[in-house]
Amino acid sequence: METNYSDEDFEALLSKYDYKFKKGDIVKGVVCAYESDGAIVDIGSKCTAFVPSYEVSADRKAKVEEVLEKGTEYEFLITQDCDENGKFTLSYKKVHLAHTWAELAKIKEDDETISVTITQTVKGGLIVDVSGVQGFIPQGQLCARETVCNVGDKIDVKILTIDKAQNNLILSNRKVYETNMAETRKNVFAQVEVGQVVKGEVVRITDFGAFVNIGGVDCLLPLSQISWKWVEHPTDLLSVGQEINVEIIDIDKEKQRISLSLKNTEPDPWLKAEEELKEGDIKEGIITRIKAFGAFVEVMPGVEALLPQSALSEFQNAKGVIYKVGDKVDTKIIKFNPKDKRISLGLPTDDV
Repeated sequence: METNYSDEDFEALLSKYDYKFKKGDIVKGVVCAYESDGAIVDIGSKCTAFVPSYEVSADRKAKVEEVLEKGTEYEFLITQDCDENGKFTLSYKKVHLAHTWAELAKIKEDDETISVTITQTVKGGLIVDVSGVQGFIPQGQLCARETVCNVGDKIDVKILTIDKAQNNLILSNRKVYETNMAETRKNVFAQVEVGQVVKGEVVRITDFGAFVNIGGVDCLLPLSQISWKWVEHPTDLLSVGQEINVEIIDIDKEKQRISLSLKNTEPDPWLKAEEELKEGDIKEGIITRIKAFGAFVEVMPGVEALLPQSALSEFQNAKGVIYKVGDKVDTKIIKFNPKDKRISLGLPTDDV
């Protein structure tokens, strides 16, 4: 049955739904239609409500229809009272940002990790987007190994400081890394023990050794533990990215350090030398190093002995040659101390 309303009845009916909207109110409204410069929203008022495109998102490149879906209800802030054209001006951006700041404050309180998008690289660090809020990651708060510093990439961070009034949001990627590393170290130290042989990856090489990653923890492989043979520099035998089996030789839980040995995963050549060599033996060896005090000669694989400079000079004078690294030379074992892994050489008397 159709009901006919007089103008007065219709006006009275509308007044029941005409709430006292005013500037500063947060209202709910349904997106009804799009225009070239914004969206029309039904907030339950006689006046039209309109969201300009610049009040839709903090991202100026964002399209209105991608942020505000037609037929969907959102919260808006009334930024201008109903004007002479019968239209309220709304902002979705301001409400969204207010919620975001509140969420960020809770995230900081709970020390949670969030994912943000890199929008710009600057001299002092990175500018990132956090749901429409601009944040800054100082260079010192970046973890070089984990961080990908390309615009558009995502990065995990924790909040260092937050100040909505100053629009200031400082973030840290390093703090995430340190938190993860603390948990990783805890797990690794709970599982490893001295004497255990584990697989690791060489991640860094220095003059004094190499760092090998074991389950996410970088452990030191000292230069002296790389090989039974003399190693001048770790790069002689190792390269970054190489996977190797190593033995855990020391665990310092207080300092959170683990020391490794690569040579312990191979048979000790001095044990074989103790069985096969004795003082007085004549052995042909290869000169591996020449120092001011003499030459080191490999008399068995992995076993080096010292030929003093006086004996070397005497032999060179007698033969009329100058020996160099890689040359073969006949030697005589003068002293053999297998416990200290030391052999002193001389020259066969017949050769002098």
